[in-house]
Amino acid sequence: MVNQRTDQPQERLQKVLAHAGLGSRRAAEALVREGRVQVNGTPASLGQKVGPTDEVRVDGRPVRTRPEQLVYYALNKPYGVVTSAKDDEGRTTVVDLVGVPERVYPVGRLDVDSEGLVLLTNDGDLAHRITHPRYSIPKVYEVIVQGEVSQDTVAQLIRGVDLDDGLAQAAQAEMLRSAPQASVLRLSLTQGRKREIRRLCEAVGHPVQRLRRVAIGPLRLGDLAPSRWRRLSESEVKVLRRRAGLDAR
Repeated sequence: MVNQRTDQPQERLQKVLAHAGLGSRRAAEALVREGRVQVNGTPASLGQKVGPTDEVRVDGRPVRTRPEQLVYYALNKPYGVVTSAKDDEGRTTVVDLVGVPERVYPVGRLDVDSEGLVLLTNDGDLAHRITHPRYSIPKVYEVIVQGEVSQDTVAQLIRGVDLDDGLAQAAQAEMLRSAPQASVLRLSLTQGRKREIRRLCEAVGHPVQRLRRVAIGPLRLGDLAPSRWRRLSESEVKVLRRRAGLDAR
């Protein structure tokens, strides 16, 4: 039986792991299921609670269980950079670009060959809300595709297309420019499936040439240059957390 101290404030283990910068709550749950987490020398279990004086280790390494300051950074990810905390192939990651003292991780996916807004944080609650489809937080993309896109095709993107893993559709779709060689679309999605926009556009006959994320909920990329990053303002954090159904902090 796990020797937990009950005379202290406690939180669910997956929340503590997420706040320690080990990924989203879903990723933290996977660590527990894989048997990689120990609490006070005993294998951890899902749903377990821990306090500030409990010893938590992941792969034998200690994890900070005391609450830490939550931080939020926006990065304009350039082409070729991997959206992860580390990469087994030695490629540059978004965390490599953001030189901050806190242990942060990217929220959600952005393919290596895509560009634009990436949110990095140690706020596991917010990361979970942004990435889970149930909370319907839109991610907005400006997409250059091959060929001249018709309004019928724009409507089809909203109606959806059956892919091999189910129906894919844009929550909103807008034509920004249409020409014989290439067209520019603004697409809003609330799901986070792998390469969803690329597969969706290819399915309607217009393969993607360039994809750039310009917004996550109320957070905008703005004029942030490629490879540059900035800390979110207090007002941006409040609005973003409120949109996710969390307290404004």
